[in-house]
This record gives sequence, structure tokens and C-alpha cells, in this order.
Amino acid sequence: MDETKTQSLEVTKKVLPIILATSIFMQMLDSTILNTSITAIAKDLHESPLEMQNAIISYVLTLALFMPVSGFLSDKFGTRKVFIAALVLFSLGSLFCALSQSLTHLVFARVIQGIGGSLMTPVGKLALIKTFPKRELLKAMNFAIIPALIGPVLGPLVGGYMVDYLSWHWIFLINIPFGIIGIVLSLKYMPDYKSPIIDFDLKGFLIFAAASLLLSISLELFGTTVRLTPVLMLLMSGLLMLYLYYRHAISDNNPIFPLNLFQVRTFRVGIIGNLATRLGYSSIPLLLPMMIQIAYGKSAVVSGWIVAPMALTAIFGKSAVIKILNTFGYRKTLMVNTFIIGIVICALAIPTIHTSIYWYIPIICVLGFFNSIQFTSMNSISIADLRNYHTSSGNSLVSVNQQLAIGFGIALGLLVLKIFQGDVKLIHNEIHNAFRYTFLIVGSLTILSGLVFRRLHLKDGDNLKSSD
Repeated sequence: MDETKTQSLEVTKKVLPIILATSIFMQMLDSTILNTSITAIAKDLHESPLEMQNAIISYVLTLALFMPVSGFLSDKFGTRKVFIAALVLFSLGSLFCALSQSLTHLVFARVIQGIGGSLMTPVGKLALIKTFPKRELLKAMNFAIIPALIGPVLGPLVGGYMVDYLSWHWIFLINIPFGIIGIVLSLKYMPDYKSPIIDFDLKGFLIFAAASLLLSISLELFGTTVRLTPVLMLLMSGLLMLYLYYRHAISDNNPIFPLNLFQVRTFRVGIIGNLATRLGYSSIPLLLPMMIQIAYGKSAVVSGWIVAPMALTAIFGKSAVIKILNTFGYRKTLMVNTFIIGIVICALAIPTIHTSIYWYIPIICVLGFFNSIQFTSMNSISIADLRNYHTSSGNSLVSVNQQLAIGFGIALGLLVLKIFQGDVKLIHNEIHNAFRYTFLIVGSLTILSGLVFRRLHLKDGDNLKSSD
């Protein structure tokens, strides 16, 4: 009997990272593929392209609202049921998106997608954390995290081809086969973890969800509006709600995100480091294709091909990261790797408008390699020392933090770009220079963010090191 259980567990360990990778790929591809298709969808639905932003914002806001509750739902109903329900919702939402006859229908369908998307990755990752011993977790997570790196790169490229050669409906229909595969595998191999202690902090959830919503709205509007005052008011309101949550968590016996999570040094450094590093990097997958299209006058497909090699080198980074972490440790790896990423981002400012765009390819290749190392290291150190009773809430908070960090990074990059665009004398009336200066700023911020990882100790993460 024990031998049968052992064999079953080994099979689960082989399949579970594939299930999580599939769900992450679906979500990351969907998050970026829509950007290249907005114009085509707007034309077909007889809407202004500017109004189509609602289809993107509705999805982001739904993620912000439901992601904090993923840990509680997993503890109460079990990881298998919640994960399968998430896949079903995401797939149904994708089908409804493809069948949409108006913007209202599309926004409604995107909300359904968002509910599924908000649960898929955190719950799948939670199952992974609870299935693998610490020394095997890095290898498993390293495999599953790759779609998070290649999805945003392939999204615009795949979206461009589908719109040009098929129709915009296929950017949503492509999710359904992945969803069906994920559901079938999950029914057989997804473990069903529950928690015996269930006490939902409704007040804390409402406060934190309000903070996430306000912050997400403000970050989305940063890139679409010229009026900064209302955006800043929303941002400040979101920060105020975070403070109110802090006050609530001090007095509540069982808050949705316990404050003593931040007493765990590796979790605290991982959360802050993730936020700080993504402030610099997150805008690059958006800014670089935008620059190639605006400054160089190339098509969306060409810009997609220029960025696409990043996905290939990310896979090479995946194969190297475990050996690097085992050799140098988390502290040294994250400090040096963050510095390298910052330098490479600054290098994007070297080519001039008269330089061939193909000079960006080697820079992008190097960036993809080191990004792969960065995000595997940051995600694994964040949960390295969490106790079992903190795993669900800590994992949910890591997911929320990543979502907001990406939003902050994109908003910051667009804001810096707008500032340089407005200074005609500085950029010599050449839009390409505005992008170059923006790369220098966000690259410098990335270099500085590496200082966060000085707070790690030399032995931190040793419990995650594998023998192979």
C-alpha cells in the first residue's frame, strides 16, 4: 500500500508542474495577447479603440479583487476543486469573449476570465508548495515559472499573426484547448489540500480588496490619461486603505494576511525585492515593441519578432539557475543578477535611430537569460521559510504583490516616457531619444533595487538547495 502511495506521489510530482505551467501560460499569454488586437476588435464591435481599454481594465480589476481570497478558498474547499473551477471559469470566459457581440458582452466575459485567472496561478502554486519538500521545490517551481517569462513575449507576436491571418476571436479560443488539458490532468493528478482551521477575515478582505482595486485602477489610468490629479487621488486612496488594513491586522486575531508574515526575513526581502525589481523591468516588454513601432515605423509583427528571442534565452536561464543558486547562494545571486539586468536595460539606450533594429536582439537575448534567473530566485526565496500555517496566506500575498508590482512598473515606465516626450529640447524633437532616456532611468532603478537583497543572509535559501 505504501509503495502504491509512493508511486502515485512520484507521478503527481512529475505532472503537477506541467499543470501549473499550463495555467500560467494561459494567463500570461491572455494578459498580453489582447494588446495587439484592440484595434481589430474595436472595428468589428463598432467601438472606438479608446473605449476598448475597458476590456483590459475589467480583467485587471477582477484579478485584484479575487486574488487575495485564493488562499482561504483553497483551505476551505480544497486545492483540486478550486483549481478546476478556476480553469473552467477561465475557459468559459475565453469562449464568451470570442462570442461577444458588443463591448458590454466582452467586458462581462473578461470579468469571468478574471475570476478564473485570479485563482489559477496562486492555487496551483500553493499545491506545488505543499506537494514538494523544500529541497525539491526550487526545481519544480523553476519549470513552472517559465511561461510567466515567455507568455508576455509571445503574446504580442501570436496576437499579431492571429489578427492578420485569422480573426481576433482566435486570441481567446486558443485558451480553450489548454484549459481542457489542464482540467483533465487536474482531475487525475491535482492533490486536494485543505486546512482544518477555517476562519475567514471578511473585514480584512474587504479593506485589502478595496486597496488592491484602487491601486490597480490608478496604475491602469497612469498609461491612458493626461490628467494626473484624479489618478494620484486614487493612488493615495489605495495607500490609505493599505494603512487601514495594517491597523485592522494589528487588532484582529486571524487577519487574511497576518502581519507576522513580515517577521520572516526571507519573505519580507522577497516581497520588497520583487516589487523594487519589477519597478524597473516590468515596462520593458511594453516599451521596446512600442519604440520599434513608433520610432522605427515597423509593424507589430516585426516588433514581436525582435522581442521573441527573450523567450528562448529564458529557457536557457531556467536550465542554469539551480546550479547557480547551489554554487553562489541566494544573496550573491540576486544582488549580482539584479545589477546585470539593470546594466542590460541601460544598454537598450545605446542604439540610435540610425542603427539597425537588429542590434536589439543580442541585448534582448541577454536580458531574457538573466530575467529567468531573477524571477525563479525571487519567487522561491519568498516562500523558503514560511511555516505550514502561513503557506496559503503568504502565497496569496506574493501573487497579489507581483500583480501590483507589474502594474507599478508599467505605470512608472509610461510616466517617465511621457515626461521625456514633453521635453522637446532634451530629446531634440526625436521620439527615439525619449525611449532611450527612459531605458536609462528604469535600468538605473533596477540596479539600485539590488540593494534590497543585501538584507539576505549568506545561508538564506540553503533549505531549498537541491543535490542535483
